[in-house]
Amino acid sequence: MTDTLSAPHALAPQTGPVPQKLKRSIGVVGGTLLTLSCVTPASTLFVVVPDLFDGVGTFAALTIAIGSLLCIGVAFCYSELGTLIPSAGGEYAIVSTLAGRLAGWLVFVLSLLVVMIVPPVIAMGTADYLAPLVHIPAPLAGAGVMLLATLAGLLDLRANAWITGIFLVLEVVAAGIVAVLGFAHSERGVGSLLHGEVAPAGGTHSLVTGAMVVSGLAIALFVTQGFSTAVYLSEELENPRRTVARTVLATLAISTAVILVPVVAITLGAGDLQTLTGGDISGMITAWSNSAVGTFISLCVALAIVNAGIVMVIQNSRVLFASARDKAWPQPVNNALSRLGRFGSPWVATLAVGVPGAALCFVNLDTLYGVTGVSVTGMYILVAVAALFSRRGAHRHVAAWRMPLWPVVPVLLIGVLAYVLTMQETEYLLWTGGITAAATLYWALYLRPRRDTRWLVSIPEDEHEEQHEDGHALV
Repeated sequence: MTDTLSAPHALAPQTGPVPQKLKRSIGVVGGTLLTLSCVTPASTLFVVVPDLFDGVGTFAALTIAIGSLLCIGVAFCYSELGTLIPSAGGEYAIVSTLAGRLAGWLVFVLSLLVVMIVPPVIAMGTADYLAPLVHIPAPLAGAGVMLLATLAGLLDLRANAWITGIFLVLEVVAAGIVAVLGFAHSERGVGSLLHGEVAPAGGTHSLVTGAMVVSGLAIALFVTQGFSTAVYLSEELENPRRTVARTVLATLAISTAVILVPVVAITLGAGDLQTLTGGDISGMITAWSNSAVGTFISLCVALAIVNAGIVMVIQNSRVLFASARDKAWPQPVNNALSRLGRFGSPWVATLAVGVPGAALCFVNLDTLYGVTGVSVTGMYILVAVAALFSRRGAHRHVAAWRMPLWPVVPVLLIGVLAYVLTMQETEYLLWTGGITAAATLYWALYLRPRRDTRWLVSIPEDEHEEQHEDGHALV
């Protein structure tokens, strides 16, 4: 058990050359733009939320609201742990340092599933929103977006912050227009948001049960999941002890508002329950306005999806870069994935994320959704477990943002998220469990016997980082 959950301990010393550090080149504004773009509120609204309408109908807004409340606790954990341990490794570096190397490895596997699956899931939505101009099969459109995002991910991070910032403005405008149109064409009262009904295609109206809402929470958590990007970027953020927490919490608040308000408007404005359950948001927009407005919104969403692809490839390449720097793989693989290009980006790791992501666009979409929901939930549970160890031993006196209501918040999160996990479909639990079991075998047969030279999780030191002797919270 000591490899699974243990008190904070000194990791084995790093062997070989000093690990390369990523360049600190972005501040709060750039980090927030990149993080918000990874949440990609508009493309999430148009690509992911329709699946919630299909499952819980008029309770979609309520389900997202409950998921967002859970995410506040998750954001507290990420804010404290991300400022305590700023590393491009994100969750796995945090959990490895605080809860043991096997726990960290399992988090890495779950996060790798998420970072490899989410971009193609979002990218495939491009086809629907390019339809006013050109008809492209969803897998081909998604693969094209992934390859384009990969090329952009090879550029300097500061340049990408500006590119994604421009796209982000367009998608927020699109979400705002949807909200205005939905409220202006309200067909039902606010009370319908608290009366769950769903009408499947060809079926009759039925009530939404509590179990259906709990099952939908996995997707609801996925809706705002990208706020954790600030933790992955913490190694490239200036003054991470200050900026990570601000970026995480502000991003969650903004993205929740940008997604939830239009969802409420769509629920109230849909012509009938079957239209709402079908989730054809583009069709509703055209019905509320005209084809020109519908085309404009569709193009904004298509750009938002490209934007999301760029940011996700950037984030995900940092995870692979950090795993190679921490010697998770055979040495030739480590050497390749940790190689930096002329713009300071890990170019091999970027290609290793983008090209397989393009291939995943040809996998069944429901399977991708299901595995992602299970993986996100499991990852959040392990992060909450790590938060329970964040104030023990030497970590107690490290200058970091400290969450309120500790340890109540992580304990409640573990209980609620574990229950959500039990409500997911068996098929997706088996897929995720099988991949996790294979990764555990890799740990047992390769990493653990080489514990002195493999999986040496390093936290790069920053000579410019502010030091506070009293260890009080930074706000």
